[in-house]
Parts: sequence; structure tokens; C-alpha cells
Amino acid sequence: MKPISRRAVLTMGGLGLASTVVGGTGLRRELNPSVLDPAAGESFTEPEVLRSQGGRLDVRLEAAFGTHQLAGRQARTMGYNGGVPGPTLRLRPGDTVRLDLVNRLEEVTNLHVHGLHVSPEGNGDNIFLAVEPGRTQRYEYRLPDDHPPGVYWYHPHHHGNVADQVFGGLYGAIVVEDPAEELEVDRERVMVVSDITLDRGGSLVTPSTMEQMMGREGELVLLNGQRAPRLQGRSGERERWRIVNACTSRYLALDLSGQEPRVVGRDVGRLARDGALGDVVLAPGNRLDLVVDLAQGSSELLAQPVDRGGMMGGMMGGGGPSFGGGGPVTLARVEVGSGGGPGRGGIPAGPSLRDLRDAEVDQRRSITFQMGMGGMMGGGGGPMSFTFDGQEFDADRIDQQVRLGTVEEWTIGNDSPLDHPFHLHVWPMQLLEVNGQEVAEPLWLDVVNVPARSRVKVRVAFEDFGGKTVYHCHILDHEDRGMMGTVLAQ
Repeated sequence: MKPISRRAVLTMGGLGLASTVVGGTGLRRELNPSVLDPAAGESFTEPEVLRSQGGRLDVRLEAAFGTHQLAGRQARTMGYNGGVPGPTLRLRPGDTVRLDLVNRLEEVTNLHVHGLHVSPEGNGDNIFLAVEPGRTQRYEYRLPDDHPPGVYWYHPHHHGNVADQVFGGLYGAIVVEDPAEELEVDRERVMVVSDITLDRGGSLVTPSTMEQMMGREGELVLLNGQRAPRLQGRSGERERWRIVNACTSRYLALDLSGQEPRVVGRDVGRLARDGALGDVVLAPGNRLDLVVDLAQGSSELLAQPVDRGGMMGGMMGGGGPSFGGGGPVTLARVEVGSGGGPGRGGIPAGPSLRDLRDAEVDQRRSITFQMGMGGMMGGGGGPMSFTFDGQEFDADRIDQQVRLGTVEEWTIGNDSPLDHPFHLHVWPMQLLEVNGQEVAEPLWLDVVNVPARSRVKVRVAFEDFGGKTVYHCHILDHEDRGMMGTVLAQ
């Protein structure tokens, strides 16, 4: 994959946008020696799988700080049930999940089931709940009978410490299976990509204020808690990779040269037709459903550097190279031997996707990401403010009130020099336009990247569930510093 300038023309296709790749968050950082210590090349492993039975899944998740196996070494991190990532939850549409979150941390936490279309009220996907140290919170989610299949994930969402807890190791995957799926594969893998910074002793390193303002990127990039593990297969086999970007700030432009990857799903379910991996960049929180028809030989799954803007150049003068280094990162090494058979041929088409472009629009809104000097905009979160429309998050304020059962069109602006990924809880968004350029085919996401100095347009069907929840920047340091708003559907 050849890097291109972020100022190159955005290309669109059936999958949406091919985001711009090269380095450049405008902050130089020396490589920590700890990056050289962890083991690389272990055999690929996956977290424990907890699968629903008879329409129900009962789960106990313990969030704790302790010693965990990470990148082939012992590290002092956070984790769920003693692992990083936490267990993978496998569900089906119509299932009920009863989940006990046990807080063994020394700070408040809670839980968000990212991307699931479930109620935000009571003990559902309610991010306003606060689980104090030593307490247990029962969550209960019922998936609609027509819930889109796909890969989702869970992580903490208590305002003010979300970035620290996700960066520290609290995250896990959710797979909603499709009982009617016609796509046959020889093997399925769940891949959770995250990053972290450890010192030589294996302890978490606290990011600097500047790193938090930019959105921290860890020096150690992990796949299921491993550093560049080995994946083995045989030529002709077809694999399905469910990929989660669980990084706090890092964008992922994935490259699998030497193999034949095809994108069959994005955040919310299958796509109507498969597309090229190079057409997709995963912002923090995005997911990808990939089919790989294995070809004999050795190759690498790479994360190419992504230019997400530069605060220094846009607000303080000057510029700078990429944060954390400008080269590609090896996520996994793929070794394919012979003898797997002749292959499976074409990929079956996915279902036709709902299209809101002809829907009656009840209301049109504009919401704008803004950054500024803290003193200039009255922010209290440090030297810079991170807001929507100049207002930092206030849980007691309703920022957007919508009518349940209606379709709305939201124009999301970005007046800042950094890209910001926009995440709306509960209700997925159909991406319509980026800077006036129309998306050719229906594309449903729950995290939509808004490039620096740009505008995107989405439509949302506020249906099935009422209640109060949030939208926010999924660069989690920005969310914690105030770049979040509330929405009430009733």
C-alpha cells in the first residue's frame, strides 16, 4: 500500500471513503526502549469465547488491575477476567444478555456495548451509570430479533477516565452471528487491535498532557494482546477475520499484500457487495469484517500510518512528523502452506441495505467539533478546550432532543485541524456525503470520521428505543476532555 497525502482527493466507492494515509499528528516522540523487549512471533491466539445458549447469555466481567500476559511478557495492566482483551461474547439476534460488571479497580468504571442497537435506559447500555470500586452492576441487554449481524465490542465509558481505562487494557469483542449466513469459511478469527505504552518493568506509562491533547498513540501495537503473532493456514482455505480497532486514538489503514482480502462488512452488518481492503481506514472504534482467500507464501498484516491532521500546524504554528513513528506496524505474520484445496470461488452477495436517502426527514441539525485555547473558550480541562459548538460535556444538559420514530439528517462539521471520529450510541448512521461528495451506495456506520476542516452528512432513524445517551469524539482523550454531547429520544 503506497501512502498518499491527506490532502489528496477523497475517493468514494461502495464502501465509502478511502481515508488518507501517511504519518503526521504533528508531535515528535522518541521510541521507548520497552518496545524492543516484548516477544514477537508467538502463535496467534484468541480470547476466551462466551457463547449464548437458548437465547440467553449470563456473563460475569471482573475489571481489575493486575499482572497480565501481554506481548509475551508479564505486564501490570488493567483487564477483564484476567485477560487482555477480555472474553469474546458471541450472540444471536433476539438474545438477552445478563452481565454482572464487578469493579476490582481503585476507580469508578462502567460499561458500554459499542455499536449494539439496545436500550440506553435503566441497566441497559446506560453510560451514565457509575460503578464504584468494590461494587457490582447488573446490566441487561435484549437484542432485537432483526439486529444486524457483525462484530461489535465493549469497553468502559465513565466520563473522565475512558481513555485511561481502554488504553490500560479494558476492552473485548462482541460477535452477533447471522443464523441465515450463506458465507461458508474454513476458519474464523477475532482480531482486536489495541496499543499501549509500557516501561521496561512492564508497567503502564502515563501519557503527557500534549499526548492527551493530540490523542495518545501507544508505542506497542497489539493484536489480541500479542505482538506480531504468526497465523498459519493452507492455500485455498477461506478465512473470515473480525477486526476491531480498540485503540484510543490510532487510525488503522490495513494492508495484506500477497493475499486476497475482501471487505464483506463494516461496523453494522454485511455489505451488499464485497470491496477492496485498501478502500477502508478504521478510525478508533470502527470494525471490519474481512474474508481472506489464502494464497501460498508468507505475508504480513500491516497497519500503515494514517495522517489525522496536526494541531501544531493548525493552531500553534509550525508542523511536525508523525506521533510514535512514521512507518508501518506489523500486526501479524501470515504463513500459508500448500494443500488446502482449490478455493471456494466468488463471495456470495450480502443483503440489500436500507437506504434513507428518500426518507421523509423530520429535522435537520448541524453539530460542529471545535478545539481552542482553554482560556479563550472558557474550558476548564487544561490548556485547550475540546467541544461541540463551543460547549463542553454536561451530563445534566440535553443537547439534542429528537422524536422517536423519525428520521433526522445531521451535518457534522469539524472546524479543527485534526480529524475527529464521530460516534453515536444506540442508533447507527447512514453516511451520505463528505464535503458535498455523495457516497455512492448505502453505508451504515456507528463511527464516522470527520476530516479536519470538513463536513459530513448522515441520516439516522431514531427507532425501537427511546431514552438519553451520547454522541462524542472517539479519540477517547478528546471525549474525556469534553468533546461529547447528549441526545434524548422520546
